[in-house]
Amino acid sequence: MSTDSVLVPAPPAPTGLSQIERVVDAFIAPSKTFADILRSSSSWLPILLLLLSTVCTGFIVDRQVGFERVYENQMQMSPKSAERMEQLPPEQKPAIVARTIASYKYTSYGAGIIILIFLLIYALVIWASFNFGLGAQTTFGQVFAVTMYAALPYIVQAILVAITLFVGDNAESYDLKNPVGTNLAYYLPDAGPVLKGIFQSLDLIKMWSVVLQVIGMAIIAKKTIMQSAIIVGIFWVIGVAFTILGAFFS
Repeated sequence: MSTDSVLVPAPPAPTGLSQIERVVDAFIAPSKTFADILRSSSSWLPILLLLLSTVCTGFIVDRQVGFERVYENQMQMSPKSAERMEQLPPEQKPAIVARTIASYKYTSYGAGIIILIFLLIYALVIWASFNFGLGAQTTFGQVFAVTMYAALPYIVQAILVAITLFVGDNAESYDLKNPVGTNLAYYLPDAGPVLKGIFQSLDLIKMWSVVLQVIGMAIIAKKTIMQSAIIVGIFWVIGVAFTILGAFFS
């Protein structure tokens, strides 16, 4: 029999990454994760991890600090809020304090849902900006998947919060809005609102997430890192502005 007539089996088609591999690679080889999104935009695992991490953080804060203590800390760190509370009629204060404590508790346990809604809106804006601003041809599902995998560093933040609350004795200084020392604002509580807002925006976890978003969008949109950084950076600057405004009114 001629060797020309022997059929050589075709090599198996390369398989994509699993969800677990994607999550791991998001930390050690992010380009692999984002390139795989071009094959499949599934992102159920980072969504699940985000929801679990926020619920666990809420439980740990409830157990190790207590939301009554959280309320007292926020009043100490927010003179304007404390002043407004002092101006209320005495008979109204207990009910308002109770509602505020309850809101801290519910928003802490439900933070994952709030963050997920925010990321949906953010992904929609980024998707529109790349497609209409740079002429990319991404799908919303791809952009949302990039956004979810880019948000994975916040799980590291949740782990750091848990460690500091279990190991350290910092319940009296716990800040719900800035819970762990990954930015300069954490160490400079008396800084002015502008500096405090800038320092809090230059958080290591936040910047890590922004860098991942830039890399991911460059890959799925088939644009340069510089083009991606400009679009993502514009919205980061807008976020800094809102953070500074929040610091002014706190």
